Amino acid sequence: MAGGDAMSRYIRQETLVDVGKAGQERLRAARVLVVGAGGLGTPVLQYLAGAGIGHLTLVDGDHVTLSNLHRQVLFRETDIGALKVEAAAESLRRLNAECEIHTVPQPLDPENAPQLVAGSTIVLDCADSFAVSYILSDICRAAGIPLISASVLGFAGYVGGFCGTAPSLRAVFPDLPDRTASCATAGVMGPTVGLIGAAQAQMALGCLIGQSPSPLGQLISFDMHSFRTGGFRFDTAPEPDAELGFIAASAITASDFVVELRDETEAPTPVAPFAQRMTVGQFTQQQNAAPNTGARAVFACRSGLRAWQAATHLRSYWAGEISLVAAGDTVQPERPTT
Repeated sequence: MAGGDAMSRYIRQETLVDVGKAGQERLRAARVLVVGAGGLGTPVLQYLAGAGIGHLTLVDGDHVTLSNLHRQVLFRETDIGALKVEAAAESLRRLNAECEIHTVPQPLDPENAPQLVAGSTIVLDCADSFAVSYILSDICRAAGIPLISASVLGFAGYVGGFCGTAPSLRAVFPDLPDRTASCATAGVMGPTVGLIGAAQAQMALGCLIGQSPSPLGQLISFDMHSFRTGGFRFDTAPEPDAELGFIAASAITASDFVVELRDETEAPTPVAPFAQRMTVGQFTQQQNAAPNTGARAVFACRSGLRAWQAATHLRSYWAGEISLVAAGDTVQPERPTT
């Protein structure tokens, strides 16, 4: 092996009682899915590859841009314009040639998520999109696969260990806020993202080596404006009774009651040709507007937030099936922070 004896590569972590050779072998055998190769994903990927994870799958459809570089320090100016997953994979292979890396240069959505999650030892949600977080949480909960999810905005954020042996993300975040923001609209500090991404990687490694207490069921918050940290365990948090799930636009059928919440400027082509266009306010002002008996209601918007708001209103007086479409979420991800 270039750069030293293969037997000494992981000696500093194998020396830890919590790791040892058995723990290192578990890391080598792990199949880790990382969704998002941006601000959170780049520190996560470097630390996982450095620790000796045997197989990494990288999922991201975005390209490297100049405005990424202040926080996505895995990339260089020469990577601008390249697919993030390909630029990341090239760098990671130079870091650790023993790590098998598979790239998926497309965004995660309800259609491809089940296949991507299947067979994973653990999943890391680094997409910073609440739609992706809920999609992954629902799938991981059903499959019993641990999910390490993080969010960051401005100077603050959190990371938590969900699903597997712990409650899902929905148990901790059953509802969305009235409004949300993104790194693009509200800004973010690079070191804050790096700190939370590093914590996310550590929680994943802790799960894989069987660290006690388990990272699953633990949430840690960081406020790097006031330089404070917090957290709590949520091992006994109850799962919500009703879930508003996300579907792919391709799953819409002609029998669905579809509401397109984006205007023609935002979305010249509606999510379905027969969709009704209206704002959340217009929908909520209607007198008990609802689908026909047996039909499914589908609400579509860019990030999923307006769809969630309209669906919550409908659910207050209608008990039928409701689904959400985050039609443009992968272009400018949004999600709330604690």
